Amino acid sequence: MAKQDDLFKNVVSHAKEYGYIFPSSEIYDGLSAVYDYAQNGVELKKNIREYWWKAMVQMHENIVGIDAAILMHPTTWKASGHVDAFNDPLIDNKDSKKRYRADVLIEDYAEKLNQKAQKEIEKAKARYGDAFNEQEFIATNARVVEYKAKQREILERMARSLETENLEDVKALIEELEIADPETGSRNWTDVKQFNLMFGTKLGASAESAMDLYLRPETAQGIFVNFQNVQKTGRMKIPFGIAQTGKAFRNEIVARQFIFRMREFEQMEMQFFVKPGEEMKWYEYWKTTRLNWHLSLGLGQENYRFHDHEKLAHYANAAADIEFNFPFGFKELEGIHSRTDFDLKAHEQHSGRKLQYFDTETNQNYVPYVVETSVGLDRMFLAVFSNSLKEETLEDGSTRTVLRLPSVLAPTKAAVLPLVKKDGLPELAQEIIEDLKWDFNVTYDEKDAVGRRYRRQDALGTPFCITVDHQTLEDKTVTIRHRDSMKQDRVKISELKDIINREVSMKTWLMKM
Repeated sequence: MAKQDDLFKNVVSHAKEYGYIFPSSEIYDGLSAVYDYAQNGVELKKNIREYWWKAMVQMHENIVGIDAAILMHPTTWKASGHVDAFNDPLIDNKDSKKRYRADVLIEDYAEKLNQKAQKEIEKAKARYGDAFNEQEFIATNARVVEYKAKQREILERMARSLETENLEDVKALIEELEIADPETGSRNWTDVKQFNLMFGTKLGASAESAMDLYLRPETAQGIFVNFQNVQKTGRMKIPFGIAQTGKAFRNEIVARQFIFRMREFEQMEMQFFVKPGEEMKWYEYWKTTRLNWHLSLGLGQENYRFHDHEKLAHYANAAADIEFNFPFGFKELEGIHSRTDFDLKAHEQHSGRKLQYFDTETNQNYVPYVVETSVGLDRMFLAVFSNSLKEETLEDGSTRTVLRLPSVLAPTKAAVLPLVKKDGLPELAQEIIEDLKWDFNVTYDEKDAVGRRYRRQDALGTPFCITVDHQTLEDKTVTIRHRDSMKQDRVKISELKDIINREVSMKTWLMKM
């Protein structure tokens, strides 16, 4: 745990030191769980968003995008169920005065059981080597079976209690498991209460005439209320999807773990409309497709796993999370949900407008079912950033800090470095910048010895460093250094564009799907 904490602290400090993320309003001591994306962070975030959009919209002929308003008619949230059911179970510790989500406390306890089981599996794997049969061991080892069974029993009981709003049993479960305040160890808990997560606001010129509104807690409803507009104007045929990225707002009980859980965050969502009865086929399709998108970035297959929901939301008949191994353990990165026809029917009922699709093949009107994919852009940023930050020991015994960002996502693709600040080298370096910047985000760096500049660009995550030296004046060649291997090649200036493009183009990376 201490090692995980140290790694996470390094992630947070590196993000600030190298211009990725700053605490919001820092000169006024900041605002809890609100952050600003700095000059490099905004580029990485933009690149992640574009990588998602390219794969989701541009590469699918039957998926289009929209950008719906953040402010929506308040009946939207009544229809969606958010006014009545968008709650988290809150619990306070009487001694520490700290507030927690009761379900997260229980899930963290269950995850510790899973980690104990995993330790037994790893020990056996080391003991038996190639002869190890992992599935047989999981099914027959008494300790592993016990840990897994207890984990399943706890999560199923919690899911039943939350489903029936039996908050007394949620507290009873916390007490039976002897779950303590993570910070103080106190087990002196209050009763569990429901806490609505929506932020309220006002629309109007005066207090008397102002309308009560909400900042949207998700982007999905902007898609549902525009279903018919998009379908008719785009002449879309089932199955088809509508994608959107944008800000959402939730008054989280406990907003913590840096940008993992914030009150203002960004989502990348796609709602896929299908014929009733075909939703499970598409649910499985999108589970596979979305995992392949994540894997295309090369962050390591072992860092992903599926988690099927025990407790389903009121609108779903199936739901799974793609979880990622963050520095603080496996947590939700993306959700894939079969939302049935709940949303469109609810908006039909509350608006009095038909939200149906006329199927020309069957000559029938029906309300489509929906399969949703929803990934948090900020969580995706944290997954990429934290996984990429490495401390490496080199052959000569020295160390370097390197941010091994997937080159397709790196904020700056190349740094151009004149060997010295004279003899016409800076001017030639600037000429290279002027040519490359039409295709890539590039930077100029002339301060310090070239070795220190390499280290600085490594820590920034820049995939290539291009050094201009005196030989460049003679034969128009430069040294290009690769961040990950530190290999250096002598190449012609005219070849730079193709070399960089081969490494950073979205086509190269998305073809891995």
